[in-house]
Amino acid sequence: MRVIDSINSAKNTAFSFEVLPPVKGTGATKLFGDIERLMEFNPKYINITTHHSEPLYVDMGNGLFKRTTIRRRPGTVAIATAIHHRFGVPVVPHILCNGYSLGETEYVLIDLQLSGITDILVLRGDKCKGGSEQQCESHRHAIDLLRQVNRFNEGFFIDGTQMKERGERFSCGVACYPEKHEEAPNMESDLMVLKQKADEGAEYAVTQMFFDNRKYFDFVERARAMGIEIPIIPGIKPMHRLSQLNVLPKTFRVDLPAELVSAMQQCKDDAAAAQVGREWAIAQCRELIAKGVPSIHFYTINAMDSVYEIAKTIY
Repeated sequence: MRVIDSINSAKNTAFSFEVLPPVKGTGATKLFGDIERLMEFNPKYINITTHHSEPLYVDMGNGLFKRTTIRRRPGTVAIATAIHHRFGVPVVPHILCNGYSLGETEYVLIDLQLSGITDILVLRGDKCKGGSEQQCESHRHAIDLLRQVNRFNEGFFIDGTQMKERGERFSCGVACYPEKHEEAPNMESDLMVLKQKADEGAEYAVTQMFFDNRKYFDFVERARAMGIEIPIIPGIKPMHRLSQLNVLPKTFRVDLPAELVSAMQQCKDDAAAAQVGREWAIAQCRELIAKGVPSIHFYTINAMDSVYEIAKTIY
């Protein structure tokens, strides 16, 4: 069943989460163990992040440094395939613009299709460090990548040649930002981008993390007024470290409610901060469920224990 069908057919608010591929050389044992724990809550799908290469400077020992590149978390297609077959749950690998040429993207689509994976999340992705995105012909925006996927679904490669046999069509989700994308001049223009994605065939959108539900509800209301009808799935990230008081607003351009900040500032260590984060996320989720959201998506990175406790409480 495709992700959009799972979302639309769910009788209650569906559960899903996002995981990282293993760091190069570490294997997948811990990842599989983490997923096994969350299977208790019947996830409708599992997202797998994708990471582009980044520059690495190696000390040559003679006062010189050699510039090379490294991909710290390779194997997105492989780990998506393994999770899909091991757990029998739909998987949604991220497909990025930045750091990937059009040809590389095409081969990823071919590999996924041959593996029986046809749900993807289409993203621009973080900018490559050191300008490495300039070394290949990459899409500049997610909507351009979405159009390449559409063309692939129609049976054409990027060079215009026609496939002898088309496989199963890809179903695409996209990202959206209740507090506006950092590069958007205003919310109206940001919503217009989301509408263009929906018009190009995006079937649902998953939000960036937020900590104030009013911003999510307002965002959905404005999207509907603009004619955007696709499901907008709230993305929840439980705070679990004191350092996130500064890191999250800076990295993800999100506002933290004063009440949450005050509670976190009273914590003496990360254990206390994690408890505050769990309680805040539980309250968020209960309100979202009461309002009838079709699904809640959890960002588990470094917070798997918190996500487990939250899901245990609300599902």
